[in-house]
Amino acid sequence: MDVGQDDDLKDIEERAYKAGAVKHYAIDAKKDFAEGPIAMAIMANALYEDKYPLGTALARPLIAEKIIEVAKREGCDAVAHGSTSKGNDQVRFNETLMALAPDLMIIEPAKIWGMNRAEEVEYAKKHGIPIPNIHSRFSIDDNLWSRSIEGHETDDPSAEVPEDAFKWTVPPEKVSEPLILEVEFREGLPVAVNGERMDLVGLISLLNKVVGAHGFGRVDHVENRVVGFKSREVYEAPAALTLIEAHRDLEKLIYTPLEYRFKKFIDQEWTDLVYGGLWHEPLREELSDFAKSMNRWVSGVVKVKVFGGLTIIGRESPYASYSKDLVDYVSGWYPSEEEARGFIRMHVLHSLTAYRTRHKA
Repeated sequence: MDVGQDDDLKDIEERAYKAGAVKHYAIDAKKDFAEGPIAMAIMANALYEDKYPLGTALARPLIAEKIIEVAKREGCDAVAHGSTSKGNDQVRFNETLMALAPDLMIIEPAKIWGMNRAEEVEYAKKHGIPIPNIHSRFSIDDNLWSRSIEGHETDDPSAEVPEDAFKWTVPPEKVSEPLILEVEFREGLPVAVNGERMDLVGLISLLNKVVGAHGFGRVDHVENRVVGFKSREVYEAPAALTLIEAHRDLEKLIYTPLEYRFKKFIDQEWTDLVYGGLWHEPLREELSDFAKSMNRWVSGVVKVKVFGGLTIIGRESPYASYSKDLVDYVSGWYPSEEEARGFIRMHVLHSLTAYRTRHKA
């Protein structure tokens, strides 16, 4: 399943046949991935625990959907996947399979055989199934939206991740000059970078390359997994982190305070449901509809600077609630003294009434 990962699909096909496959499918799902789950994640500012942009979590339901399509086309009565009993993906795969194809048996060899990752690698080598060298040291899962890095060398949360684990990003200290980008959004989705219009797949691919090359896009945090324990997780997600930060900034320019605060609550709930593998939970679908509705106003341009991090340095929108005439301290609108004093008196009345009652003031 091609969801934008850096894999040699021909090599994968050859390894499939070496492993005993009788028929192999290679499905290009990048467009479906970008315009479906990723687009929704942008509109929902999806960062699990304020850090992880859900790359793997977003891809799993789509992969399972495509697997079901093939299984039905081939008349299969079972499907299999390689998730272990310790990871989140077992939930994400199985939830979609159970929702869309409850008649299919789900076979999970890694669970049945009770192998850990090192034993899986050894088993593959023993049976002549080659595994790329990087996967011998780390468990890598990459797609258009993020690259996740796990393994024995990253399990200690106090130890720095080896530099050779990273591929999309360079260390910030190696960047000598800033990168300035203007990202244009239309109804919540990015449509152009520096005035050049492109589809979502191309736009994300471009930002992964140029932003990562300027030292931004790494995530290193301790994450609360679905399966009941904390794990140290390391990601690369230059495009995802850039777009979500820019989108969120544009929302703040446009929404009323009540809209903005309520949208933050909706975003978090949507993100938690997706991370937890509940893609087909009705609430997830209803929150998606709500977020799409709010995003119909989110159009405009956000200017970002990438240099030792990411900074928003400008934004504009035809729907901005910001008014220079109101905010200008030199020539802008001023309430009268009577209006200001009356506002203060009413604004603090609840608090002062309670304070005086409790402190007998």
